[in-house]
Amino acid sequence: MSFQNLSIFEKTYELILWIYPAVNKFPKTQRFVLGQQIENTVLDLLKLIIQANAERAKLPYLKQASVELDKLRIIIRLTKDLKFLSIKQYEFAIGKINEIGKMLGGWMKSCSQNP
Repeated sequence: MSFQNLSIFEKTYELILWIYPAVNKFPKTQRFVLGQQIENTVLDLLKLIIQANAERAKLPYLKQASVELDKLRIIIRLTKDLKFLSIKQYEFAIGKINEIGKMLGGWMKSCSQNP
């Protein structure tokens, strides 16, 4: 199964590539707490996108992906408020997350209209 034409996969993958180096700059005590939570959440999001793409009944996986995206949004906000991410880094991450959210919402809408 090819993901090259799946834009939401590409955007999520790009976010992962950005997140790992950013998390590695967190204070050592938080790298394994909040940093691990961010990494796990974004990887879970990617896995759910892959699963949704592979299944006929996509909506349950897309709904789970939406929850993971909301979790990621909150954790990223928390890291900004704790000053582990700069405002510029936060804006970049939230921009990517919002872009993925719009794509996810569109995919969910198309799946609910065409069951």
